[in-house]
Amino acid sequence: MTQPAQPAPSPQPASATPGPDLAAIKQRQQATWASGDFAVVGVTLQIVGELLAEATDVRAGERVLDVAAGNGNATLAAARRFARVTSTDYVPALLEKGRARAAAEGLAVDFREADAEALAVDFREADAEALPFPDASFDVALSTFGVMFAPDQARAAAEIRRVVRPGGRIGMANWTPEGFIGQLFKAVGKHIAPPAGLASPLLWGNEDHVRQLFGADALQARITRRVFNFRYASPTHWVHVFRDYYGPLNRAFAALAPSAADALEQDLLALIDRFNTAGPDSMVAPAEYLEIVLTREAAGALH
Repeated sequence: MTQPAQPAPSPQPASATPGPDLAAIKQRQQATWASGDFAVVGVTLQIVGELLAEATDVRAGERVLDVAAGNGNATLAAARRFARVTSTDYVPALLEKGRARAAAEGLAVDFREADAEALAVDFREADAEALPFPDASFDVALSTFGVMFAPDQARAAAEIRRVVRPGGRIGMANWTPEGFIGQLFKAVGKHIAPPAGLASPLLWGNEDHVRQLFGADALQARITRRVFNFRYASPTHWVHVFRDYYGPLNRAFAALAPSAADALEQDLLALIDRFNTAGPDSMVAPAEYLEIVLTREAAGALH
């Protein structure tokens, strides 16, 4: 007997392409920034923290959060202005470096035990994408070349905005794609591919992207292009310092075979040659970054 015709099966929706595993990427990032000794490089960037504290008008007694603080450049700058600072990072070893610097300068007073008039810095292990603080806890949030490396950019921006009170300020220093450090990451990317599907951290150095992340209609923004000069004895000196102590380069060189590592070094020396303004006997490489000052809306609900 002839069987009745069966209806054709409904087409199945195509499965969405899975996004990057942000948790795994973050775990690798933590290991990367814990490798080498970023503090050796970080302390040379102190002037950026000072300029950012001035640009955001950090004042005595204000509650200041340093997000992805590293070894504490913005932390110390704010504390020197008599603010009450919470310094956060997800790499404990970097927090220890910041704590040692604060102690050396007489700034390492835990504000939970300090007199209200005392200088105070509190160090807390924390993820920029999940800040362990209530809404509107801080007058100012700062980040110097830190939060830009968070894998989930929208979440990190939302967390920073959440913990800053209405009328408060957000200050960031972010490397631009066109500048020396932006081109450094491009050069490394020729040898070590970045994680597939992950938004480039250098997007934080694009004005339109920053405005989009934080909401152009809800924040007043003042964005200035500045230059930090990397000053080293020679191009080779810079390469050796960054290879040994700067986590991303330390990991990149360690992952490459000797011949590929030599090729990366030659690419870096060629990059420095493009930027170096000091001639063959020294190194001064101007590195462009965005200095970003955002002011939260004075009233109304968080968006």
